[in-house]
Amino acid sequence: MAAPRTHEITALLRAWTAGDEQALETLTPLVYSELRRRAHRYMVREPAGHILQTTALINEVYLRLVDLRELTWQDRAHFLAVCARLMRQILTDLARARLYQKRGGGAIHVSFEGASLASEEPRVDLLALDEAVKALARIDRRKGQVVELRFFGGLSVEETAEVLSVSPETVLRDWRFAKACLHEELSKPSRHGP
Repeated sequence: MAAPRTHEITALLRAWTAGDEQALETLTPLVYSELRRRAHRYMVREPAGHILQTTALINEVYLRLVDLRELTWQDRAHFLAVCARLMRQILTDLARARLYQKRGGGAIHVSFEGASLASEEPRVDLLALDEAVKALARIDRRKGQVVELRFFGGLSVEETAEVLSVSPETVLRDWRFAKACLHEELSKPSRHGP
C-alpha cells in the first residue's frame, strides 16, 4: 500500500471535524501504521513487561482523539503533533500511577543525553523528564515542543520542522539546546527516587 498523501490526510481530518464519521473510518488505516511505528520507537525504551504495549498505546491515543472532536485539524503535521502530545500524556500518567503504587520508590533515573530515538536505553524517568520538558517550555515554548515531537512523538527533524513551521536547521539547534538543558536538569538528584 502506497503511503497516503499529506493533502489526503488533511482533507479527511477536516471532514471528520465537520462531522463526517466516515472520514474517521477512512483516516484510521491511513495513519495507523505510522502512529504504530512512532509508538513502537518509544515503547522499546520501556522496561520489559511494561503494562502498556505499542498497540494499547495507539488504541488509547485513538480513544482520546475521539474526545477531541471539536478540535479544528489544520493538517497532517498538526495531527501528528497532537498524537505526540497524547502519547506523552498517556505515558506520564501511567508512570505517575506506577510511582503512586510504589509509594514513591523504584523510579529509575536515566540521563536524557543517552536517550535518542534510535537508543537502546531501556528506560527513562518519565516523570522527571516530563517536569523538565515543562520547565523548558516555560522558558522557550518551541524548544519544549521540539522535545515533545521528537522524543515522545518520534517525529524526524524534517517532520518536526513541518509541524512547527520552521527550518530543519532551527529544529536541530533547538534539539541540541533542549538536550543540554534537559541533561542538566535530569542530572540533579531525582525528586521521584527513594
